Amino acid sequence: MQTRLIAGLGELAPHYDAFIVDLWGVVHDGAAPLPGALACLSALVAAGKRTVLLSNAPRRAAGVIRLIAAIGVPPESYHAVMSSGEEAWQCLRRRNDPFYRALGRRCLHIGSDRDLEIRDGLDLEFTDMPEAAEFILNTGPAGWDDTIADYQPLLRRALSCRLPMVCANPDLVVRHGGKLALCAGALAQWFAAEGGYVRWHGKPFTSVYEACFGLLRMDDRPRLLAVGDSLQTDIAGAAAAGIDSLLVAGGIHAEEFGMGEDGPDLDRTRAALRAGGYRPVAVVGRFSW
Repeated sequence: MQTRLIAGLGELAPHYDAFIVDLWGVVHDGAAPLPGALACLSALVAAGKRTVLLSNAPRRAAGVIRLIAAIGVPPESYHAVMSSGEEAWQCLRRRNDPFYRALGRRCLHIGSDRDLEIRDGLDLEFTDMPEAAEFILNTGPAGWDDTIADYQPLLRRALSCRLPMVCANPDLVVRHGGKLALCAGALAQWFAAEGGYVRWHGKPFTSVYEACFGLLRMDDRPRLLAVGDSLQTDIAGAAAAGIDSLLVAGGIHAEEFGMGEDGPDLDRTRAALRAGGYRPVAVVGRFSW
């Protein structure tokens, strides 16, 4: 059955009780809410639906809440926030599985100044030298224009030291300022391809969805819908977690899908879905009601 194009989330909402909604590219563009997004969130609340905003941001949930409030997404328009950074922080704090129990305290942090808050409360010693570290915390490139090549010398030294990596954002790229910028996932992908060990947090990995089910206070998966714009994280992650998904075409894949004023080119969108084996229940141009 071919994936259908719908005008807005209101067409699907009666079939679901709770929603896991991506942030960047769906609700906002990094600077302001996207057209129709706030009205859509408000409509879900008014309809008695529970909503968790799930972000692959490499920062804690409280930091995400402050960030989206500052750009105009009010806290009354959703019920909870979960992030890949929150999941990574909780694992580093609790150390309640064999990988984290064996992890040392000396950390090489690859990230930007805007990610420093993730360090708070972790009782770690930070170093700029791979040779002095016991693991890497990867929250992403420091600059929006950075390339993988900029980090290869440092990562090669880390590989020679056999340092494991904790990746707090599995996204490869994000659209920022009208162009694509690298995320932590791109560095982690290169590191893993070169033989390094990576512990991933966030979408598409199922553990972060389990956390969302707890925040939603429900696990009736046929009544849950994930909404996102990334095939590799949002749509694949929903499938792995056993829940339906809605693809927002106007986000990270907008150019690939031929997104225009009247919505995506449905033939191109369906071709991309077939090529990757993705099966969202529907496609929508923007996150709107």
